[in-house]
Amino acid sequence: MQNNWPSVLFATAGGVTLSLGTLATQYGWAFVGLSVTEVMASSLKVVIGTTLNYFLDGRINKAEVLFPGVGCFLIAAILGSLVHSSNAADNEEKLAKSLANYSKNTRNSTYEDLTKQLLDEEERPKDLEEAKVDAPEDTQKLEKVEAGTAEFLVDLEEKRSIKVLGSHTLLGLGIVVFAGVFYALFTPAFNLATNDQWHTLPAGVPHLVVYTAFFYFSLACFAASVGLNVWFLYRPMVGVPRSTVAAYLRDGEGRWLALLAGMVCGLGNAFTFMAGQAAGYAAADSVQALPLVSTFWGVVLFGEYRRSSRRTYTLLASMLLTFAVAMAVLMASSNHRRPL
Repeated sequence: MQNNWPSVLFATAGGVTLSLGTLATQYGWAFVGLSVTEVMASSLKVVIGTTLNYFLDGRINKAEVLFPGVGCFLIAAILGSLVHSSNAADNEEKLAKSLANYSKNTRNSTYEDLTKQLLDEEERPKDLEEAKVDAPEDTQKLEKVEAGTAEFLVDLEEKRSIKVLGSHTLLGLGIVVFAGVFYALFTPAFNLATNDQWHTLPAGVPHLVVYTAFFYFSLACFAASVGLNVWFLYRPMVGVPRSTVAAYLRDGEGRWLALLAGMVCGLGNAFTFMAGQAAGYAAADSVQALPLVSTFWGVVLFGEYRRSSRRTYTLLASMLLTFAVAMAVLMASSNHRRPL
């Protein structure tokens, strides 16, 4: 048996850091939103991870192209934090206006109730069927809450287990920064596992191939994810109610989507590692369409940033444009790996 345990440890460390980053991202979605979370986390991943991989790969990428791209990613991350702050202010304004309107309507309804008591019996519904005529219409109004309104925000808050209304802006940003830092570490760890730049392997022991390293990486990611999620079932954070493994197993709603997401994530990472081995991890790690696609999902499908201020829309567009430019610049920095 070959003594390649140092490389195996690097691969497993990469899997653990990916698990931590992914778990933090899921909390970040609730606090910051899908669009900004992915852009900020990915930008931090590139700023830190690309810099580490550039030096680990023996500077095979074009520095004059690579680091301006990294700078664009850093700007995108800063713009993402500004988008979140601006959107949080918009939401507070919507909720304040809604509360003021509710108070006004409550005062008016008191007068209306007194007036209705003076109606003749003939003007009241004769039976239950007549009284229910308008019920379906009222139910539809309740069900079709328009995205971007204060009612939409309250309805969303009631549906999810993570309660975010009234939370401090820095809490969500802190979770996203935590996710971005751990995301930034998993590709450098995998790079060390496959290329042994620190010369931890004994003489004559071959490096791990991408597929073998990916096996250990995936195994560690799976084990860490199971352990962390079981832990948070019994010791939840940010106000999530406690649960049990038995309750989790009984509730299978949406589980096939979670399994599909895991398989897609694993396939994407496999392609990233193969590309990194061929053209350098610094460039391969930064070429990602995930934040742009997730923004489309967040805005179009989940109603994020609907009815927001012009300032929020301007910051959101600037963030996405900067991210797209950064991705194009880093693609141009790729080069072929030289034999170690």
